[in-house]
Amino acid sequence: MKLVVGLGNPGKQYEKNRHNVGFMAIDVFANKHDIELSVKKKKTLFGKGRFNGEEVILLKPQTFMNLSGEAVLYLASFLKIKSEDIIVIADDSDLPLGMIRIRKNGSSGGHNGIKSLIYSLKTSNFPRVRIGIGRPPEYSRVELSDYVLQDFTEEEFKVIRSILDDVADALYIIITSSIDQAMNKYNRKIIMD
Repeated sequence: MKLVVGLGNPGKQYEKNRHNVGFMAIDVFANKHDIELSVKKKKTLFGKGRFNGEEVILLKPQTFMNLSGEAVLYLASFLKIKSEDIIVIADDSDLPLGMIRIRKNGSSGGHNGIKSLIYSLKTSNFPRVRIGIGRPPEYSRVELSDYVLQDFTEEEFKVIRSILDDVADALYIIITSSIDQAMNKYNRKIIMD
């Protein structure tokens, strides 16, 4: 069994924020594979699918980003899912907009949602798919913490929309084949508008 977690903040006002690209990726994957995210338990919203005979759970934590680990720990414990079978999708401001970076494990990279997962799961040994959202321009004087909570601009959203299908494909490859195959296919790819 695999648990695929998209990181984001619950609530309408956060829907199009840069920080919510993990939720967006889960929605695209769920739509592609006819998985309904309709089960609500404690701090979770999830749905179930099956690929090559293996059950896959798609999760959108219903906590705020910096408490994501609580929801993931609850569901992973309840379903007895090992950390290496938890695939996390998150935004990454250190990557250029539209770049996908897949890793088998690693540090939080300063991402509060991933920090929370590492703290709650007591390990950093879980795969992650990071989606580049870029950084605010130097001249804008916008703090990074404010930038991630702003909505994508129209132009940025076009780029993000175009790569979410790639993210869904990468997830499918990780689930049905291997993370190495997904890394080989997507880690060097960048979308230019």
